[in-house]
Amino acid sequence: MSIHPALSTATAVAEPPRWAVWAAHLTTLVVLPSGLWRIALVLGYPAGYSDAGFAGFETIGAKVWMLTLSVLCELGAFLTIGLVRPWGEIVPRWIPLIGGRKVRPMAAVVPAALGAAALTLIWANVPWWWTYPHDDMTHTGNFVVGILYQPLVLWGPLLAAVTMSYYRRHRSPHRRATTAG
Repeated sequence: MSIHPALSTATAVAEPPRWAVWAAHLTTLVVLPSGLWRIALVLGYPAGYSDAGFAGFETIGAKVWMLTLSVLCELGAFLTIGLVRPWGEIVPRWIPLIGGRKVRPMAAVVPAALGAAALTLIWANVPWWWTYPHDDMTHTGNFVVGILYQPLVLWGPLLAAVTMSYYRRHRSPHRRATTAG
């Protein structure tokens, strides 16, 4: 069992399993296709919409919303990496007021678990994208956008798996001993 060098031996935590590291990094990739599609809309490319359907995306409010949504989704996915990196255990020193402090495991686990549940529910219907009417899109656009959104189905389950790994690694030594034996 190796430990993160940033942690003292008194608070030693096992390194995350390789699968958890891969899953954490994969979360940023499953969000990327839909975010890039929204950015194409922001830049003025119809990205699968008919002329009439795209008209609603040409307002400044719609562009700000789509860009904000893309950035927030990617940042939210990036936070998953904190569950497998030292900055998810010790707050980086550059963060005002709390920098350098140890992260309480439940302060990471509870929001991550709630996020995983919410994301799973939000994106649960995406596999049925093509069964819903999209009258404001071209046939090709409807097909392509459906494909770009499919990876989002994995976001919640990947976050849940990485969260469970984080939780297991950060349980108290007494709980680890009783569940292992």
